[in-house]
Amino acid sequence: MAFAPIMLFGQPAPSSATAAAPAPPAAPVTPSSVIQPALNSMESTLNSLKIDKWKKGTIREEAGENVNAILKDLKTNVPPLMTDADAAPGALSKSIPLMKHLDALYDVLLRVEEGARVSAPGDQVDQLEAALKQFGAARIQLYDTMAQRADTQEKQVTDLQAEIKAQRAAAEEHKAAPPAPVPCTPPKPAAKKKRPAPKTTPPANGQPAQGQPAQTPPAQPKPQ
Repeated sequence: MAFAPIMLFGQPAPSSATAAAPAPPAAPVTPSSVIQPALNSMESTLNSLKIDKWKKGTIREEAGENVNAILKDLKTNVPPLMTDADAAPGALSKSIPLMKHLDALYDVLLRVEEGARVSAPGDQVDQLEAALKQFGAARIQLYDTMAQRADTQEKQVTDLQAEIKAQRAAAEEHKAAPPAPVPCTPPKPAAKKKRPAPKTTPPANGQPAQGQPAQTPPAQPKPQ
């Protein structure tokens, strides 16, 4: 036999829908996650090139020097720049030096690919084209990530400046406004005291009292 659960007095009923926890902010994209796969593919392609199969001449010599320079650069110069950029993925000051270096590296690889079109066998040309295309796409993606990050930071600065301006305006308005006048209640007039009426004392000698009119004696009738 099944028994229904007993609810204790004052115990809240379980909620059917729990509040969804806010999603954590997305972690910033590191430059290495964007560009490193293309660099690995480029390094592998350059190591597999057979420059001795190219047509002899200055183009082959220059291509060999450029390939060696790129491979050395990938081992010595790119790693510290990548490390600095990954340590602060939100700081453009760390990503810009890396991007400038990658742009210069792309230009050298482009010269190698153009020379291959003239002197290298077809299979090596295809490999260089694929490596160059992948590297170029990764650079564009990294550029877009940096531009989006710059827009976000610019918006944050603009919003912060607007907030500070509004706070200053509110403070100036509060400071300039005169205090509200305190209502003044006039004092009640003092009650006037009634002066007592002067007492009249009858004179002892039959004279009219002071302040009373003198009485005229009645006229005596004349004898006939």
